Amino acid sequence: MMTTVAELPAGFADKVLSAQSTFRSVMDAMARPGTVQRIAAVAGAPAPMMRGTAAIALTLFDHDTPVWLDPRMAATSDATKWLKFHTSAPVIADSSICSFALIGDASALPRLDRFSFGSNEYPDRSTTLILQVESLTSGPTLELRGPGIAGTTTLEASIEPQDLFERLAVNATLFPRGIDVVLVHGDTIVAIPRTTRLVRGG
Repeated sequence: MMTTVAELPAGFADKVLSAQSTFRSVMDAMARPGTVQRIAAVAGAPAPMMRGTAAIALTLFDHDTPVWLDPRMAATSDATKWLKFHTSAPVIADSSICSFALIGDASALPRLDRFSFGSNEYPDRSTTLILQVESLTSGPTLELRGPGIAGTTTLEASIEPQDLFERLAVNATLFPRGIDVVLVHGDTIVAIPRTTRLVRGG
């Protein structure tokens, strides 16, 4: 069955204010890695996209940000149609050149070298992973350190893949290149920038 544009979930009710508040939440999350931030803006979201993921897409995606969808996100055409209609972002098949990767089934996250680590000249041309997870408030305790964290901070979260932080350890050898991650559950987010390291846990 085809979804018409009229049947797609709405975007932001108030575009400007919602985008500003979402941008602030994402910036706060990036500035204070491991802390849970709530996205207050209300946005429609096509299945299987969580509200937080949809709000980030509406705020950060545009015609210059190629987006890759994992098989769960791409299972129906709804997410692709919604992204194109509301953000104009090109949805592409080649994960190695995407600006953002939307991961609906985190347990099946592809190997990180399938994405872009950026270059030494343009480290910002790397892929940001937006990973939908089971919980950001309960689960194994992770202890994190790095810029933006005073000493260490703890995060209790149920995150797939379970070896996510082991995989992200590659960031230490790649710096200033690397992969940034935003974990999403419902309308809450946690940022794990490329400079954040796991001290213990998992």
